[in-house]
Amino acid sequence: MMQLKALMVKEFKEAFRDKRALMVAMSMALLMPVMIMVMLKVAIKEAVDNPPVYVKYSGAQYAPKLIAALENKNILSFAQVPADEKRNWNERNIELTIPEHFAEDMAAGKPIELILRADFNEKSLSTPIRRIKTLINEYSLSIGYKRLLVRGIDIKLLQPIKLLEQDTALPSSNAMMISLILGVYLMMAAFMSGLPVAIDSSAGERERNVLEMLLCQPVSTLKIVLAKLSCASAIAIISIILMLVLTSLAMNFVDLTKIGATFSIDASTFAILLLLLVPICLLAAALQLLFAFQAKSFKEAQSTVTMLIMVPSFIPFALMMMDDKPAWVNWLPISGQSLLMEDVFKGLAVDWSALFFTSAATIALTVLLVWVLAKRLTSEKVVMSLS
Repeated sequence: MMQLKALMVKEFKEAFRDKRALMVAMSMALLMPVMIMVMLKVAIKEAVDNPPVYVKYSGAQYAPKLIAALENKNILSFAQVPADEKRNWNERNIELTIPEHFAEDMAAGKPIELILRADFNEKSLSTPIRRIKTLINEYSLSIGYKRLLVRGIDIKLLQPIKLLEQDTALPSSNAMMISLILGVYLMMAAFMSGLPVAIDSSAGERERNVLEMLLCQPVSTLKIVLAKLSCASAIAIISIILMLVLTSLAMNFVDLTKIGATFSIDASTFAILLLLLVPICLLAAALQLLFAFQAKSFKEAQSTVTMLIMVPSFIPFALMMMDDKPAWVNWLPISGQSLLMEDVFKGLAVDWSALFFTSAATIALTVLLVWVLAKRLTSEKVVMSLS
């Protein structure tokens, strides 16, 4: 036990001595809450607020009532764009062409074709285009209803069935975007935060000949692996705790009431998230050490281990695409934690049996990887980086 304690002290001293690697490890925890806050502010502004949209009208004089209806919804003529925004809206180049015979066709009850020209693949134009199309469709329907009323036809005949929607989701479930983003980022933080420490304590020590000297001591390879695993996973856990605290603080600067949502990380939620993520941190550290020791050099270890980040980001998105998820995904490492975190963020009751089994499976896989790595460190090929 004294040997393991000494090895852990050595690993932590080396990890905290390298300030640059430590900052890289903590960078995600520091930057992600700010990024989430900014993304949510922009998304809420686009979804709820009504920022002006500037359109280049052609033939606006032929449909003054339509133009007035658009202006009432803050869809304005390009001539009204402020000088500091003119360049941006000129590049976006939204054009609406109104034919000369608009008034005549409207009076005759003929269909009128308006032409909306824009780059429909441009992300920044998706909301403005949607607003223009929605308003024009509403304007067209209102004219159609008025025509029916003039002819003595009750417009209720157009809606023989009226569907009433009753949303049973909790207010916290409305913050789905937050839960998805934060869930993926927490998983990625578990894999990324301990990565510099894991690479430096494995491939880095081998290049500096520290590993060879360490193995010459009367210490078992299992204790060496456990010390390195403890250090890398501890850094990842600290990063996750910091990320959760900063995210909770950052959410105070986002007005979620505009979208009818609530989001908070209280003490119980904090504890449950840690129960889910601590095994992931251990698994990530074990995988990183195994891959790093398999690499032939420090550079190769960096490129190889970095690919592991794809695992936590791919699995949650794959689960999102599955309509009917098989029951076994609830028990597997990463997928089980991802689904449970989604339930936690929705405010649903935690399935403790699923939490226990997925944590047990994750820890069991970690133990297996530690055993394999301890065995491999007894080989000269791994220690001396021989092919």
